[in-house]
Amino acid sequence: MTASDVIAHPSPNFGPRRDGLLPSLIVIHYTAMADAPSALARLCSEEFEVSAHYLICKKGQVYQMVEESARAWHAGAGMWRGMADINSRSIGIELDNDGQTPFSEPQMTALETLLPGIMTRWNIAPEGLIGHSDMAPTRKADPGRKFDWARLALQGLAIWPEGTKTADQTEFATLATRFGYDMTQGEGAVLDALRQRFAPWRDGPVQDADMATLADLAARFPVEPPQNIT
Repeated sequence: MTASDVIAHPSPNFGPRRDGLLPSLIVIHYTAMADAPSALARLCSEEFEVSAHYLICKKGQVYQMVEESARAWHAGAGMWRGMADINSRSIGIELDNDGQTPFSEPQMTALETLLPGIMTRWNIAPEGLIGHSDMAPTRKADPGRKFDWARLALQGLAIWPEGTKTADQTEFATLATRFGYDMTQGEGAVLDALRQRFAPWRDGPVQDADMATLADLAARFPVEPPQNIT
């Protein structure tokens, strides 16, 4: 995606990244608003003090509201892989969606075109692409169960569990923490965030399939050096 494909629509809601931090994450959101113009107005209004770096409309048009080098106000309170102040560590991308309907083909295509450039510019690996719900599971549910993470993983833009490992359900907190979730948010919230991203069809108590997902992710993308997982 070239600069000419992106419409500049500056937001006043931004500041410098703190403590010399650079983007190491990309956070995906949905707007949960009536339409893209309404979301754009909200993200560019001083009254609401929120913003993101990009907004992608259902028809695939991309708007840039904040320069990537600046700190947009999109993530809020939360933690991922032991890191706080996610705004200073991330690029925020809003998708025009209500959270209940599938994301449009033009929108997903635009996202797939936008992501490689961001990841190259800031040396962000596929595991650095996360959902808002990953870093704030008690507050946020976006991008939700309709977002196609597997599609992005097939293109090397996101990660996906291989399901080749197993673990006992008593290890849920250990493995979830090792992958990056903040377990102070509670097992229920973390389990829901995990399923929203990797198994949106699943519900109920923790299952062996959830543990297989966590065991695989914790082994391949650990916050700390991995331990033996059988």
